[in-house]
Order: sequence, then C-alpha cells, then structure tokens
Amino acid sequence: MSDFVYFVGSSLDGYIAQDNGGLDWLTAFDSVEGLGASYKAFEAGVGCIAMGGGTYEWIRAHVPGQWPYKVPCWVFTHHELGVDDGADVVLVRGDVDTFAEELRRDAGEKDVYIAGGGSLAGQFLAAGLIDRIVLTIVPVALGGGVPVLGGNPLGVPSEFTLEGLTERDGTVELRYRRSMPPPAPGD
Repeated sequence: MSDFVYFVGSSLDGYIAQDNGGLDWLTAFDSVEGLGASYKAFEAGVGCIAMGGGTYEWIRAHVPGQWPYKVPCWVFTHHELGVDDGADVVLVRGDVDTFAEELRRDAGEKDVYIAGGGSLAGQFLAAGLIDRIVLTIVPVALGGGVPVLGGNPLGVPSEFTLEGLTERDGTVELRYRRSMPPPAPGD
C-alpha cells in the first residue's frame, strides 16, 4: 500500500519558506553534493502528489509553462485556480481524509508525496495520514515564516521513529516513520 510521505527542507528554526514565500535561503543549498540525488531517488517512488494552493501557485509563477511533475497532482485549495495545458492537476476542496483513498489509488504501488505547504502537511498529520517524513534541515535561521507542519497544535501527539540520517555539508537529512500506536490495554 502507498505511504503518505512529507519530503521537505526546513530552516534550523522550523520554517519551510519565508512569510512572502521566499525560498532563496533554501535553494542556496541546491549544489550540496547528494541532496539532488536523494530527491531524485525519492521522486522515482512517487505515484501521486498532494499540495496546497500556495505551493501550486508558487510553482506556476517560478516555472511558468513547464509543469515539473509527470504524475497526477492534487491541489487542495479554496481559490479558483487555473491549470496549465498538459499538467495532470486536479483541484479539490475539502478535508484531506476525504480524498485519502483516491490519492492512494492514483499513486498505485508508489507513494503519495505531500509537497507542501506546511499547513497542508499539518492537516495530513492531524488526520493521521503521514506515514513518513523526510526532513532536510539546512543551517539557516529565518526567525519566522511558514512552519514546517503548519504551526497548529494536534489533539493527540504523533510519534515518529528515526530510520536514518545523512549529513552533507552542514545539512542533515532526517528520515522518520510513524511509530505504531501502543497496544490498547488488554491486547
């Protein structure tokens, strides 16, 4: 079955973008040896993408006319957005758990990539739908911006187990898997 995977870069203080959506601080690390290969290996296992409307609009503004993904992309939005010719994009409104089975079906035997933003990832987390997190921390502090998981408290904490880490030129890629919930009393 498909995993829901949040693959993201973060500042030291837990932000994935500046308040204005700026990512120059993060893209400055694109040349770090191994980071691109790690993403390419991850991307090869992706069958479907989920992203928020802000992330979608950022991609369309920064890579105009060149939709970068070859797999179906579901955009969760409350706004009227356009779709570029040739882009396999579905615009949806509603709770993430409402679309979970359709996302898995679209992904087939591959994973569902939660591409951002932080608010959408936080919604997947709150719904218990994040199976793995691949978090690359870069050595930059922003002091504010878009929180890595939306910044909203969870009703019940979600626990993850560290599966591995890789350090590359001051960046650290952390790979986590959702911990299994403890057995109910009497089980």
